[in-house]
Amino acid sequence: MDRIATSDAVAAMPDASAVRQDSTIAIAVFVALAAALVVLFPFPPILDYANHYARIWLLSGGIGEQPFPEIYAVDWNRTFTNVGIDLLAVWVGPLVGADRLARALLFLAIVLPPMGAIGLHRALFGGRHYWQIAMLSLAWCATMIGGFINFQIGLGMALFFACADLRLQRGNPAMLFAWRLAAALLLTVMHIFSLGFYMAVVCGLEFSWRIDILRSKAGLARLAGRLALALGACILPLLALYLRAPALPDADNNGLSLIWNDGVVLIAINLLSAITTYVPVVDILLVLPLILICTRAARAGDIRIHAGLAVAACGLLLFSIISPRHVLGTGWISWRFPIMAALVAMAMVCPFANLRRRQALLLALVINLAVFGRTGWIGWNWWLAQKDVAAVETVLKKVPAGAAVLPLGHDPETASSLVHSNRYFFVGEDTFRHLSTLAVPFSHAFVPTLFTAKGKQPLSVLPPWSEVAVPEGNLLPTAVLACPLMMQEYQGYAPYLSDWRRRFDFVLVVNADIPDRALGAFMPAGLTLIEDAGFAKLYAIDKAAPAEPASIPAGCAVVS
Repeated sequence: MDRIATSDAVAAMPDASAVRQDSTIAIAVFVALAAALVVLFPFPPILDYANHYARIWLLSGGIGEQPFPEIYAVDWNRTFTNVGIDLLAVWVGPLVGADRLARALLFLAIVLPPMGAIGLHRALFGGRHYWQIAMLSLAWCATMIGGFINFQIGLGMALFFACADLRLQRGNPAMLFAWRLAAALLLTVMHIFSLGFYMAVVCGLEFSWRIDILRSKAGLARLAGRLALALGACILPLLALYLRAPALPDADNNGLSLIWNDGVVLIAINLLSAITTYVPVVDILLVLPLILICTRAARAGDIRIHAGLAVAACGLLLFSIISPRHVLGTGWISWRFPIMAALVAMAMVCPFANLRRRQALLLALVINLAVFGRTGWIGWNWWLAQKDVAAVETVLKKVPAGAAVLPLGHDPETASSLVHSNRYFFVGEDTFRHLSTLAVPFSHAFVPTLFTAKGKQPLSVLPPWSEVAVPEGNLLPTAVLACPLMMQEYQGYAPYLSDWRRRFDFVLVVNADIPDRALGAFMPAGLTLIEDAGFAKLYAIDKAAPAEPASIPAGCAVVS
């Protein structure tokens, strides 16, 4: 009997007195709830989502509407990866509409990673164990709330492809190699990190259930050969696409531009990105019961572990610790690995597979409370955020087509208030940074911070608009317009601030109902309030006003 058949036989031997576990209903309810959240809340507090939405709208046909033919162009030679949703926008967007497509992609980004982990767990252990419900908790993590749509969808694809890979390992090696070529090609196009994740999972599955294969030279040689073939099949499509379009993010400007998590606290915070959303304390409390289930099962001896995937999870955990936070113009690199490690860790274990009825009911109750408690917490935050989205939509109605909008925001003293928790996630990252890009589909206006990074997006900005655009921009504080020192500091990576009165027609301020930590509610002269919707305010720019402020506000000393 081969190694896979043996593992399947072991996984299929439950205790005769154990109650049958069935996770189907809970999983179906979760998927329905996720769909309901996406339908009810068109723009949830997810950082990058509004920016992706605007680009999807352009690629779905909006780029042909005025004034965008003179502003944007599509060039597929700009990148070879991270373009999955862009391709779907071009192919499917004109048929179903940009709004439906964007919501469908958001839904997939939520449900595919945990559903892929559930699929892999069922392929390994058989049955519909209650532990599979626990995996749904990983739908909510920092990369999801950060709006890494391609990345999240790619994780789910990688896990489902690994399920197929596991079954094909029993058959023709040539067919397995061909499948891995095809899977690697699709994953590379979707997101390059999803390819790396697939390679890690496949290598873990090749190690099989026990590490005793390493005790003999013959077993070690066979394992090395299988790993070499697997990695070779995965790397070939990546290499071919890179040679065709060798564009790397930010490679022409800043080189590698490495930034590290250089400290124990930063590393610990980074590891928590696998579970944290709007308020980390709440997330930890709701995930803690799932961790206790595993530790209790380990002490009771009622837990099974796939040793090969344990090796893969440890490798991903190591990458979580040693990987840089920023490289090649791409931020939050190190965030990607903790959620990978968590997905593999939950798929590789099967705690409490043999329980009597009362024990099984208690286990199901604890898991469901933890998972649906987190989902309710997410839904509450999404509901709170809708008034902020409505405020942005209100002020954008005052923006005429063809206008240029300068997005700014109030920088608050603190971002820890539970009252405004939906406006921030993880460790103080704002979720409203890209709401201003909705001016593109809603007002047919120009915003300088739409995602157009070479090496990551096929969308490019045409001159002369390219002079006042950045490929990836943060939301600058309003104080930058009144504080010369701050203006000088930010112009390095926001060159559109230079001569901003002449280049822009309106200033859109978000988070405006919370005083700015430097200037409060102060705005420079020459800005006329057009619309005040609370969270969002719109100012018209007087182009004849002096370029420099008549006097520097006292709060500028605090910032500089």
